[in-house]
Amino acid sequence: MMDGQTHPAPDAPAVVILLGPPGAGKGTQARLLEKRFGLVQLSTGDLLRDAVARGTEAGQAAKAVMDAGGLVSDEIVLAILTDRLGQPDVTRGVILDGFPRTTGQARALDDLLTARAARVDTAISLEVDDAAMVDRISGRFTCKDCGEGYHDRFKPTKAEGVCDACGGTEMVRRADDRPETVAARLEAYHAQTAPLVAYYEARGALDRVDAMQDIAEVSRQMARIAERVTA
Repeated sequence: MMDGQTHPAPDAPAVVILLGPPGAGKGTQARLLEKRFGLVQLSTGDLLRDAVARGTEAGQAAKAVMDAGGLVSDEIVLAILTDRLGQPDVTRGVILDGFPRTTGQARALDDLLTARAARVDTAISLEVDDAAMVDRISGRFTCKDCGEGYHDRFKPTKAEGVCDACGGTEMVRRADDRPETVAARLEAYHAQTAPLVAYYEARGALDRVDAMQDIAEVSRQMARIAERVTA
């Protein structure tokens, strides 16, 4: 039992939160968990787009704010999440990516889930080494013609400047993959997420995974956690 929380209902869906900076592999791991355990990944952006497309009351409110160039409030996001949790495809559970971002949002999420006889089963923190992450992300480039991805050190092209897949010779790098930009994003992430890590750790709901390991080992550790919370 988590401190300050009651047991969820026996049929309550599992709720998994993914915490990790850009490049930590959240998307890759979420897709693997979806496929293996029947969980549904819900990102804030996807939730908003789905609600707007379906024309729900909360979706209409979000559209009005976005059309006016504003930021969608926590109340609207929580209303949209409440609607989404009522859909039949999430009965096994959900993976929340990008929400909550603050301890205030985390408390509001707890209240929402408690009202549904559910709870956050685990917040998985994908832990990274900042210097290695800068190297990992800043070395990425792709073929402009076919989109095949490469890396200066980990996956170079066989012939310099020539795509292995299509033979294209124009390679591109994302502007926000520059070392100084990546370092700034990591610093901002740690400042923003540190309180969330502490929040879930205090509630006995935090799992840590070394995201610098190879993808297969990270997946094995993620699967063990998912097996525990979906049992």
